[in-house]
Amino acid sequence: MGHLTSPQRYTIASMKNNGYSQKAISEVIGKDKSVISRELKRNRDLRSGAYRGDLADRKYAKRQKEKRKKKYFTKAIQQRVDEGLENKLSPEQIVGLAIKEGNDCVSHERIYQYIWTDKKQGGQLYEHLRTKGKKYRKRGNLKDKRGKIQGRIDIEKRPKIVERRERFGDFEIDTIIGKDHKGAIVTINDRATGLLKMELLESKNAEILADRTIEILKPYQEVLYTITSDNGKEFSAHQKISKALECDFYFAKPYHSWQRGSNENLNGLIRQYIPKKTDFRTLSAEFIQWVEDELNNRPRKRLEFHSPNQIVNQKVAFIG
Repeated sequence: MGHLTSPQRYTIASMKNNGYSQKAISEVIGKDKSVISRELKRNRDLRSGAYRGDLADRKYAKRQKEKRKKKYFTKAIQQRVDEGLENKLSPEQIVGLAIKEGNDCVSHERIYQYIWTDKKQGGQLYEHLRTKGKKYRKRGNLKDKRGKIQGRIDIEKRPKIVERRERFGDFEIDTIIGKDHKGAIVTINDRATGLLKMELLESKNAEILADRTIEILKPYQEVLYTITSDNGKEFSAHQKISKALECDFYFAKPYHSWQRGSNENLNGLIRQYIPKKTDFRTLSAEFIQWVEDELNNRPRKRLEFHSPNQIVNQKVAFIG
């Protein structure tokens, strides 16, 4: 299909600005090279010839707005829904993005009905959902068997402003573990903008994780306030991180995952690209960077269907 989503346009702009060929871009976003060529011609800046994701989105939205509107769950809407699901967007994101771009669409409830009907008929659309229709298992009544972390500062002492998600610089951190507990990915996100930083680690050793975290967040040190993690032993070198970055490090209460809700949600999104039981030894740093870019350019419901990168550009002049 030739239709491009907003995240794909931002991927095109990013890769083009970094010198990638149209062939390389087409392979990454899964579209024919002719689609990339047509997009670069139709939605570029006519004065400078430059291609920018935000400008391309506006040009596309303008053309769609000028088209005659259609009603009900038409073939065109179904095509957009299918493509959105294939690109790991939730029904809410599909609807929100359609509204933002001036496209006609059905409600997210109607899209869910469409997905479940497809599943009953043997279809696989539900496989694109973050949870694949599964329900979460409650763990609040389980006993915490982990050891105590030395120097741990409880989340209750964290400034209340962090809860409001108003400022850039309050980060959450977690790890995703590979198949057979070999390898790990550290995931770090800003609570206000949803900006994600992630990196492949050889293990979740506390010292290794601390060193990589310091390296990842060093460019943001000037605007860094707090970091919040769970009680995993991989964060036992938290004082090293706090000292190097000159920020405060807090720990959520055991099995209170909602206290790090942004990070929990992002890890779920990452699992759409890196499913459980994936052998992390097969992953490359380039692939991890591509996933990070995809999610930072993905529209979010809580951001009024802007992407984290767009919100970061609005909130802070300093970009690491």
